[in-house]
Amino acid sequence: MSFRASSLSFAYGLHEATFELPPSGFVTIAGPNGAGKSTLLGILAGLRHPYRGECTYRGVDVRRWSRREFARQVAFLPQAVKLEFPFTAREVVFMGRAPYADGWFESQKDHEAVAAAMTTTDTTAFAERDFRSLSGGEKQRVILASALAQEPETLLLDEPTTFLDLKHQLAMYRLLSSLAQRMLVVAVTHDLNLALRFSSRVIVMEDGRIAAQGPPQEALSANLIGRVFGVRAELRDGWLIYDA
Repeated sequence: MSFRASSLSFAYGLHEATFELPPSGFVTIAGPNGAGKSTLLGILAGLRHPYRGECTYRGVDVRRWSRREFARQVAFLPQAVKLEFPFTAREVVFMGRAPYADGWFESQKDHEAVAAAMTTTDTTAFAERDFRSLSGGEKQRVILASALAQEPETLLLDEPTTFLDLKHQLAMYRLLSSLAQRMLVVAVTHDLNLALRFSSRVIVMEDGRIAAQGPPQEALSANLIGRVFGVRAELRDGWLIYDA
């Protein structure tokens, strides 16, 4: 296992969560606003404490990892990043190499990791552009490239498609699904159809508690969607159809 949680609770937004996550695969965390999704993800990323209960990564309590070593293992992609200085897209991706920094100058390995990350995210074409001038979707892909430049074994993402149009939402989830073949990808999402279509496992949150977890078609049952989200839904040809 990678992450393991037992009776995991936070001062607000999370109560008695218990689960295990595999070393690879695409896990989505779904639920309505205020359900505790981002709180849970923040604990996994080592950004929210103190918490009660147990939360370990590779058998070590998340709080006991050194920040540098944890960053080499786990990369976190926030919902939005605001940079006020004139960094190019490539320079932003280079920031992902911070856990490996050893001196003032980038190594050949740093350059190779950045180039590979930008190729994977299709951001090479605007590598020299000012990050501030990019569209929301382009910025999101650059931040993903920065996370991949860390060469992590686990990738945590908070609503990675917030600023993307439908075409790029699908492209992002296809990319994450592909990455999940060799690493653990955990993404918070509001889109149940994307969770259903692309993830291998879904954790559904309700009022700070885990309402269901398991394979998408089991966790996202019509009865659960009606109770947690307050809408009627049925599965047709692999997609959820809603009727409020």
